[in-house]
Amino acid sequence: MSASEPSQGLAGITAAARQAPGRGLPPVHLWHPAHCGDFDIVIRADGVWMHEGSPIGRAELVRLFSTVLRRDSDGYHLVTPVEKMRIEVEDLPFRAVTMTRDGDDLVFTTDVGDETRAGPDHPITVETDPVTGEPAPRVHVRADLEARIARTVFYDLVEMAEVRDGRLAVPSGGVWFPLGPPGAGVE
Repeated sequence: MSASEPSQGLAGITAAARQAPGRGLPPVHLWHPAHCGDFDIVIRADGVWMHEGSPIGRAELVRLFSTVLRRDSDGYHLVTPVEKMRIEVEDLPFRAVTMTRDGDDLVFTTDVGDETRAGPDHPITVETDPVTGEPAPRVHVRADLEARIARTVFYDLVEMAEVRDGRLAVPSGGVWFPLGPPGAGVE
């Protein structure tokens, strides 16, 4: 391959991700290459990124891959200007592992270092399993990608919640987000 030809596969993904300066993100929404097949990467429900059955041990590499991740109508893909490869995501691609309050806003940090400020453009959503009653909280991160809110972070949200319209809810970005169905956790 000559220096002017685009690299492909793992090397191509790494090269495309490195186009983003600093911690910025490459413009994956502008890239529309042909689908090149499936890539043996699985993001497990616990947030561990696997390649060919083994965990990707380098956090920097996971972060790099996360910057070229996109969700399309046919699933999750790693996208470069010349390739689009489908990967498997068991639950959601990211985990919101910490949360801080900045004024009236809640700021979540994901396991790959993304920060998202909950509000109208980045809602907190809590679905409840109809059988177990177990909450499944998430927060919108970017584009069509969301993070599962870690259990400890969700407990922090519940601790700071107030009762609004018969539900526990938290405010952020001028919006109140319910943390469950009506009556759940309300004494």
